[in-house]
Amino acid sequence: MMKKLFITMFVIGIANISYGQTYNRFEVDSIISKQYKPSKTQFMVRGYGHTGFNSTDTGGNKQSSFDGSAFAPIFLFKHSDKLMFEAELEFVLGGNELEVGLEYADVMYVLNENMTVRAGKFLLPFGTFMERLHPAWINKLPTKPLGFGHDGIAPSSGVGVELRGAFNLGGSTLNYSAYTTNGARLKDGSVEPEEAGMLLFQNYTDNNTSKAFGGRLGLLPFADSSTEIGVSAYSTNGVGDTDSVYENVGAFLYAIDFAFTKQIPTLGGFIDIKGQYNNSDISDATYTELDQNNVLQSYTFDNKSNSFYTQLSYRPTMASSDFLKKLELVVRYSDLNTPEAAKWEEQSKQYAFGLNYWLTWRSVIKIAYQTTDTVGGHGGGNGTTNGFYMHWAIGF
Repeated sequence: MMKKLFITMFVIGIANISYGQTYNRFEVDSIISKQYKPSKTQFMVRGYGHTGFNSTDTGGNKQSSFDGSAFAPIFLFKHSDKLMFEAELEFVLGGNELEVGLEYADVMYVLNENMTVRAGKFLLPFGTFMERLHPAWINKLPTKPLGFGHDGIAPSSGVGVELRGAFNLGGSTLNYSAYTTNGARLKDGSVEPEEAGMLLFQNYTDNNTSKAFGGRLGLLPFADSSTEIGVSAYSTNGVGDTDSVYENVGAFLYAIDFAFTKQIPTLGGFIDIKGQYNNSDISDATYTELDQNNVLQSYTFDNKSNSFYTQLSYRPTMASSDFLKKLELVVRYSDLNTPEAAKWEEQSKQYAFGLNYWLTWRSVIKIAYQTTDTVGGHGGGNGTTNGFYMHWAIGF
């Protein structure tokens, strides 16, 4: 009897120990899996670089130089399926110095499949060129159209908050963006008299309490997304410094853009058409300058500007020759008109012709000829500038 009782107690004890070990193992495994489960975070580096050779001739004043290399790394960090961060730096050789800039840096949060909010410094969806097409390996020509870049009339980036997304309309697609930023800053001529009345869009710290509001609507009417028509606007009630006579000077800008990209069998390749019209209207204001006798003079002007570009490219992707498939012909026309009687009054027209050779889908050698006829501008007078460019660009 005692022997049976001992055996029974021994079996129960072993069972308890085994159960306890199994339970503890499952508990420990559960804790470990919670602490060390696979991370959803991802980090990626992308970007682009370019270099080349430029030769220009303005009324007999000839210049030629190898273009200093530029490097633009893009950092992408995915914290979760909804939270992400992006940033782009720019390292450019210019004026015998290394220039470092922050193109954009913003955090994004996906609210749902139709809405994403982002905050920080981001490229403004004012048309499509500066937000989508300006990188060197995407821009089909070595130069930007008139009206963009330095002394341009179109904003490129801003610091603020944006809501964007897209909706499927049953065969068509509507994309949208709405944002508020620090807004542009008016150049009053106190530092650079020849730029009085121009807008400085790189306003990282706002100079007043008025913010800029803007947005873009883009419609892709066809199911193949070959065509897009977009309308953009940018408005602010104040671009002058607080408590200055320019505090209530307002600005309203709008843009219309168009894109068509499609392979057409009858033409044996891809046709790519891009275009954008920009218009800028700034409230009238009175500016001052010193005349030749150092007497302070006042002047004003109707501060309205506009610019336009259209671009056509053709790539014979259906040709039998591999060499021809990698070639691309590009033609672009652009013009710029700034206010009459402004110190920066300018009427310019530009024609550009290019031949590209695509080494890969993201590496291209670009050869281009460009001629620009200008009346006025910062230098004043009339002039024609002819330029030859050879650039290499790569995206990575």
